Amino acid sequence: MPYVEEEKANETPIPVRNPSPNLSSKKNRAPSWSDIWPLKRVVFTMQLPESLPDGDKTLISNFSRIDRTLLLSDDILLRILSKLPVSQRNANSLVCKRWLNLQGRLVRSLRVLDWEFLESGRLISRFPNLSNVDLVVGCFVRRMGAGVFLSHRLVSLHIDSCFSRFCDNESMLLPVEIIDRGLKGLACGCPNLRRLVVIGASEFGLLSVAEECLTLQELELHKCGDNVLRGIAACENLQILKLVGNVEGFYNSTVSDIGLTILAQGCKRLVKLELSGCEGSFDGIKAIGQCCQMLEELTFSDHRMDDGWLAALSYCENLKTLRFVSCKKIDPSPGPDEYLGSCLALERLHLQKCQLRDKKGVRALFRVCEAVRELVFQDCWGLDDDIFRFANVFRRVKFLSLEGCSLVTTEGLESVILSWTELQSLRVVSCKNIKDGEVSPALSTLFSVLKELKWRPDTKSLLASSLAGTGMGKRGGKFFKKM
Repeated sequence: MPYVEEEKANETPIPVRNPSPNLSSKKNRAPSWSDIWPLKRVVFTMQLPESLPDGDKTLISNFSRIDRTLLLSDDILLRILSKLPVSQRNANSLVCKRWLNLQGRLVRSLRVLDWEFLESGRLISRFPNLSNVDLVVGCFVRRMGAGVFLSHRLVSLHIDSCFSRFCDNESMLLPVEIIDRGLKGLACGCPNLRRLVVIGASEFGLLSVAEECLTLQELELHKCGDNVLRGIAACENLQILKLVGNVEGFYNSTVSDIGLTILAQGCKRLVKLELSGCEGSFDGIKAIGQCCQMLEELTFSDHRMDDGWLAALSYCENLKTLRFVSCKKIDPSPGPDEYLGSCLALERLHLQKCQLRDKKGVRALFRVCEAVRELVFQDCWGLDDDIFRFANVFRRVKFLSLEGCSLVTTEGLESVILSWTELQSLRVVSCKNIKDGEVSPALSTLFSVLKELKWRPDTKSLLASSLAGTGMGKRGGKFFKKM
């Protein structure tokens, strides 16, 4: 089983020129001094006798077989290796020990699969220039012969028959002392670390990372509690943070207003924040809004916030993007409208796989986000015409995307978007109650002035093909799109 897995998502292969076709014609000719160029420097600095013994001639002829890369410094060879395609890295590391070490110095991103590889120090010596490390899989106890691979949106690992006890005593995670010790060794060996993903660490392990890795900018922390956030607060240059407090079926931990306040007071340079499975209330979100004034993107995933928390979003004055992912509720008791406030700088509101059956919560959310220009609904349950009509409060929407919202009808869609005078782009996909035959003349007129239109409410929709060549949906130079 491999110890590590190199992450290649952000790496772009660099093409290498094909060798000249004329090289094949040179194979049959006798080798010249230009073919054994490393000897030039030697020959011109030595005075050789006019006649050489046969043994010396044989020795010189064997020089053509030496490793010519030995004359290159490590820096020059690194520059050459860095320009080769990523697909050749494994092959290059097998050439010799020197190439193996040099190739390891080029690796920047890594996913650790075996904690022993980190704790033994081999990871640091093998890959000294890491800037992106994912330790989540390595933090789990390795089970020999585990043939089942369990994949979750946040966690993926191999399991065995003992997995049923994991929800009770979390025995599949390494002890926190071992994880903290590994984090300290990683921080000391990779001081230029910029991104870290870890699970089950304590505040002491994170403090060691904060002290050694001053350039750390992105952190993803699983199974974190309020006390753990004391260590995160020491990362003064942190800009992107994802906290995963509770994952149903895997682990339980609590992030409350106490932890959110500690976080807000320590990480004042946050630009992106995601709270997944976290608890909290008005006070915690308010503290984040008041302290993290650079915050531009805020995501709530499966949140467990107390009632009335929604009004605190108005304190995030520079917030530009607000996302809700897999949330079972928004805010059942948001309070009076006069206390809600508004996010005036907000540009994008995305709701993905959320339950939107609660009218009070959705109505309050739309009022807080009334300044948005981009509105996205994807696979949201309970979004019917009555709920969707609350979107009339938006007056500046330029882009609307509806995907997998089967309860919205053509009439409900029309009653909202006809009031949006600035609408430029519309995307309707897999919404089975929106019918081509129910499109009114007013809606058809709106389609003709849109810059971008993607209309595929169901697999039987014929409107997309029938509009081809009419110019509808092409204003502004963007062509009509089909699935």
